[in-house]
Amino acid sequence: MAEALPGNRQARNGGLWRQRDFRRLWIAETVSHVGTMVNQLALPLVAILVLHSSTFQVGLLLAFQSSAFLIVGLPAGAWVDRMRSRSVLILNNVLRAVGVGSIPAAAIVHLLSMSQLYVVALVVGVSTVFFDVAYQSYLPELVGRGALVEGNARLQASESIAQVVGPGIGGLLVQALSAPYALIVDALSFLWSATWITAIRSPAPEPERRPDRHLGREITEGLRFVLGNRLLRAIAMCTATGNLFTAIAFSAYYVLLARELQLSPGLIGLITSSSAVGGVLGSLAAKRIAARLGQGPTIWIVVLAGAPTGFVAPFVHKDWTIALLGLAQMVFWGRVVVYNVAQVSFRQGLCPPELLGRMNATMRFLVWGTLPVGDVLGGLLGSTLGVRPTLFIAAVGGCLPFLPTFFSPLRKMRELPTYETGRMRR
Repeated sequence: MAEALPGNRQARNGGLWRQRDFRRLWIAETVSHVGTMVNQLALPLVAILVLHSSTFQVGLLLAFQSSAFLIVGLPAGAWVDRMRSRSVLILNNVLRAVGVGSIPAAAIVHLLSMSQLYVVALVVGVSTVFFDVAYQSYLPELVGRGALVEGNARLQASESIAQVVGPGIGGLLVQALSAPYALIVDALSFLWSATWITAIRSPAPEPERRPDRHLGREITEGLRFVLGNRLLRAIAMCTATGNLFTAIAFSAYYVLLARELQLSPGLIGLITSSSAVGGVLGSLAAKRIAARLGQGPTIWIVVLAGAPTGFVAPFVHKDWTIALLGLAQMVFWGRVVVYNVAQVSFRQGLCPPELLGRMNATMRFLVWGTLPVGDVLGGLLGSTLGVRPTLFIAAVGGCLPFLPTFFSPLRKMRELPTYETGRMRR
């Protein structure tokens, strides 16, 4: 029970905003996500507008970035559990800065190519795997398990703020500087994030160094913990299915906006930013929604509620329907944030401290491992059937992800088990 005390004490004294080191982590994560959102918009636009790539090449570019979760997803958790999370965060911010910064450098000397974009996408993807696993493992260590819902809501809010600010900044930078040079801001944001994490002063415990440690055995322990728990299995299946069809859609999404509708980079950024307003609202409402519906029902209800929004993109034109697209994306990302706050807090509260890195990495491997598959499928479908049929197929598939959680005990569980209570249901 000792792990829960710091978070509870913080909550009684006014919440996590009073904890200086949490504020530093929040700022670092927010800055990092702003840079990531600039990158996610600028990188495909470099391929589309500068290198004139095909829909398949855009899908392949996205696949290189997301394939990192398949390549290093499982061992990343074991490695993070062996290291101090804070050091992992700093190192991978620096690596992302170097990778992204190489793109404008190559553009200056006229050596930019799709091959370089593929390599940078892979490097950034691998570093993102380590960064995300480490910060999800660092949060319980920094704030205590009693404050996980509040902490995750704050961090999800920062991600949503980044989604609001990042694409708008990215679109304006692409329009003003051209796509390659907009990535200079992205590189600087990762360095700034690393500076804030360096300023965290809470002592990090030294990871246990077992003399008999074995990478394969440690990976197996993480897999066994996740796959052996029926609640975690249901969440993994739900998220993996949703990510598959979202990736199919996004392979065609920017091609539709930039090439078929011929929207300016600034307007594309504005549409993407406006959609993330829903994420901010979702982060603010997540705790109240979970209290009203119950922790388990919240997980499947919000997934089902956001499914119809996918049917707007296939029918959007260069008219008033663009505003409808922004509204649909707002609802979509709002439900994503509520879902993530609920399921990530549950996962962190359920997991023993020594398994946090491996649990997070295993979940990322399972749920984000479908992204490169979806990226390639989306690229292939977009090149053969066209972008609008591809978006429609993705919308139909997006109605399915709620099913694993609906047909699980989560459907009726208002309160979910935690590690402290020892009520892990399998």
